[in-house]
Amino acid sequence: MNVLLAVDGSAYTKKMLAYLATHEALLGPSSQYTVLTVQAPLPARARAALGKTAVDSYHAEEADKVLAPVCKFLGRHGVDAQRIVKVGPIGETIGRVAEAGNYDLLVMGSHGHGALATLVMGSVTTQVLAHSKVPVLIVR
Repeated sequence: MNVLLAVDGSAYTKKMLAYLATHEALLGPSSQYTVLTVQAPLPARARAALGKTAVDSYHAEEADKVLAPVCKFLGRHGVDAQRIVKVGPIGETIGRVAEAGNYDLLVMGSHGHGALATLVMGSVTTQVLAHSKVPVLIVR
């Protein structure tokens, strides 16, 4: 199975990883894993003031803060995962990467906001579900 793990470094990512670790069918050497983190782009004025090199460096450092502990956790469970870093609208980008990569399953943690919070501020999970044709396992 080809599995995409969407991570953001939050406590919900940790819950998702703990869930995977307790389910051998989801986390094991028989599957291939890719860890994806998506960062929101910096505002245009900030990007212009900092320059491309500084912005790229910032995104690389932030991505490593998220991906390094996740890859270390997976390594302890015998999983050598590939890493993908993207910058863009988070939910939409996760959905596009899942579809373009021909993944069998997308796994992500969810903050679990209520209906009112989702209505007011949107939800990455809702956006992923709207943009992904890949089955999604949401861990809360």
